Amino acid sequence: MSEQILKLPEVITTTGLARSTIYKLISENRFPKQIKLTSFSSGWLKSEINHWLEERIAASRNMEAMS
Repeated sequence: MSEQILKLPEVITTTGLARSTIYKLISENRFPKQIKLTSFSSGWLKSEINHWLEERIAASRNMEAMS
């Protein structure tokens, strides 16, 4: 398996979301949860972030089509 791990600054840049928004969405089960790498480090799977973005884009496009 060749999965890329994104650290928080990369997730912020990729999604355009603020740190606080990311953690709020995680607490609401509306954003992929981070994985624990060490006791002091965590990251997100790039594929999960990309999938989340694709879902947001699709939902946005569906809303536009309904207008």
